[in-house]
Amino acid sequence: MALTKRIIPCLDIKNGRVVKGTHFEGLRDAGDPVELAARYNEQGADEVVFLDITASKEGRGTIIPVIERAADELFLPLTVGGGIRTLDDITRILRAGADKVSINTSAVDDPTLITRAAERFGTQCVVVAIDVRANPTMREGVTPISLPDGRTVWYEVMTMGGSHPTGIDAVRWAKEVEERGAGEVLLTSMETDGTKNGFDIPVTRAVSGSVGIPVIASGGVGTLEHFREGFALGKADACLAASVFHYGEMTVSQVKEYLAGQGIPVRL
Repeated sequence: MALTKRIIPCLDIKNGRVVKGTHFEGLRDAGDPVELAARYNEQGADEVVFLDITASKEGRGTIIPVIERAADELFLPLTVGGGIRTLDDITRILRAGADKVSINTSAVDDPTLITRAAERFGTQCVVVAIDVRANPTMREGVTPISLPDGRTVWYEVMTMGGSHPTGIDAVRWAKEVEERGAGEVLLTSMETDGTKNGFDIPVTRAVSGSVGIPVIASGGVGTLEHFREGFALGKADACLAASVFHYGEMTVSQVKEYLAGQGIPVRL
């Protein structure tokens, strides 16, 4: 029996409110995080991700009160990211009620954090978020990825909410985080984020094909067909979306019914 594919609404949180932008910019308000998460709970979401998107830039911790409220009201797995720098930060978030933590900037700054977190809390708790941007300047040691328009690029890991280029090759980094004990990769392409033109299939397929842990595709959903492409073409294990759910363009239930009709195994 094929493993069911997961549909995961993502709530980007700033100042205690859910926001959404394009290419990580131009943020607009989308509502209260716990109210939205409760709605997705009812619609049959497999998980919910809370990302405190300005915590790393502002050098502060994650929104513990929001997590506690969500954990009290929801009955589905909760992943929390943003501003996590230490094992103590992870302890606080898990104690507040999260099931998993998502680390990004701090994992790049200190890769041993992945190893130490996996050893202390278990690999199932550790998600490494990888934000990537296409880089056309090829160099030795990077993974060439062919785009539909015929160009060959490599994908560079970005940190600090997508504002800082690291020079790190995304495919190589995904392999390293798996070796260090991450249980999942949350892959967001800044090329497609918020565009509603579909997932960045070339990089999703490249990363999914290079690791043995689940890859969550993120960035760019606008239609039901985009979810199918994320699974069928991108080989993702889960698809994450934000604005199409937040603004009522589709429900999690509609997505799952569509996917089931396309022969993609989902939990209905």
